Amino acid sequence: MATSGTGGLPTADELPEVLLDLGVPHEDINELVALRGVLLKDPAALRSLEERLPALADGIGALDEPFQLPEPPREPEALGRFFHLFVYLAALPYVLDYHQRHGIPRDISRRTLADLGRSVAAHRRWKGTGGLRYPRWLRFHFRGELYQLGRLQFQRARLGTRTGDGMAAAGLPYAPGDPCLAIHIPDCYGPLTPEACDHSMALARAFFPRHFPDERYRIAVLHSWVLDRQLARYLPPDANLIRFQERFRTAYESAEPADGDPLAFVFGSADRPLDTLPRHTTLQRALTDHLRSGGHWYIGHGWLPL
Repeated sequence: MATSGTGGLPTADELPEVLLDLGVPHEDINELVALRGVLLKDPAALRSLEERLPALADGIGALDEPFQLPEPPREPEALGRFFHLFVYLAALPYVLDYHQRHGIPRDISRRTLADLGRSVAAHRRWKGTGGLRYPRWLRFHFRGELYQLGRLQFQRARLGTRTGDGMAAAGLPYAPGDPCLAIHIPDCYGPLTPEACDHSMALARAFFPRHFPDERYRIAVLHSWVLDRQLARYLPPDANLIRFQERFRTAYESAEPADGDPLAFVFGSADRPLDTLPRHTTLQRALTDHLRSGGHWYIGHGWLPL
């Protein structure tokens, strides 16, 4: 891919194909091509991108190097909404090179980085405009940490303090800082069936020893509201979400409510009044009924052996 001479940004003619490869919806392509020109004429925004790009590019593959996205410009408003997408576009050649050096198959690379397009689609679905929803989340993809393997995503990570301490207290041979795979559940990827999850786990067990032979992953962890065991009060035992929960052993329990997490994932916002939320599915009704009865939802912290 040629570049414009500014970071790794594709040229205006290349940009539509690059965006489509990243899963960006067709309806956003024309606006993004126009905004590329706006960005190149904004010295402050361009300088912000160029100053932060080396930290993003140089840190690809490293698990312990923090990275802070640059602040988006306030004007024009549309560029502010899409600014971090251009940051990731500039980093794209670097992460693709990293994937190639590690022998990552092109289809896995494409599906992994297409989470950027999913983020654009989610922004329009929930906010009604183009933009990048949860831009910080995508830093894991563009730093070579996270990979889409079937239905699930797996992130090269290390055990946190509470997870490691909880497992050690249970007599397990793990401690904070030990390598692990963090599991994530992408939206808009079909049902979370046991068969799909079994396939993903099998892919992960083969993928990481092959492409990261110097790293040994024996366990996977999940930190998510989907592991809140209270869901079993509302969902049938054969529900995909309940069967998914059963894969995990509890590492530790959170005492701090996290009601906004399931609301944001399922309804797109944690700020809407409960009586205005849709009730089309069993899960939607469960989430709102539990809160309206005075209950709370919590982040579950689980692990499973690989």
